[in-house]
Amino acid sequence: MIEIGFDDDLLDRPVASAPRQSPDRDWRLLDEGLEHSASGYFIPRDEIASRRGDGLWTWPMQLAEKAWCAPAGFRQVFLAALERYGITPDDGLARSFALGFGIQDAGQRHNDRFVALGELVRPRMPERKRAVPGEGRRTGRERPRQGGDTRVPALDLTRSAG
Repeated sequence: MIEIGFDDDLLDRPVASAPRQSPDRDWRLLDEGLEHSASGYFIPRDEIASRRGDGLWTWPMQLAEKAWCAPAGFRQVFLAALERYGITPDDGLARSFALGFGIQDAGQRHNDRFVALGELVRPRMPERKRAVPGEGRRTGRERPRQGGDTRVPALDLTRSAG
């Protein structure tokens, strides 16, 4: 089947905006918003400046909870997006990044006692407990028996019967 079209048909089709040079390779800075390349996570342009009730910016706080989000790269591309979209950052933005990711201005020392929001929301698992040296370890196949330890000691095959 042959399809016949006109030159102005191309004008009727929506054209996806090409990403401009992004300051971070993990994020694409589009006319419509920000997109994380690997996950497809998308922040719409008209929602990028949204704030929570406490004055903190929504997206830095939201992305701080994502394990796949690199803080420095996201901060760079977020600031570039604000500039491109004509949005003026305020003091709440710096507080949002500091509380969410623990990012500080260049030249400042990182506070070792700082805990990122993501750590509070999704705490790390404690170290695995090790067995006390005198305590026997069970294998995955061995099931505990009821009524105390009824295991029979293994045969000592190092001694000869003769």
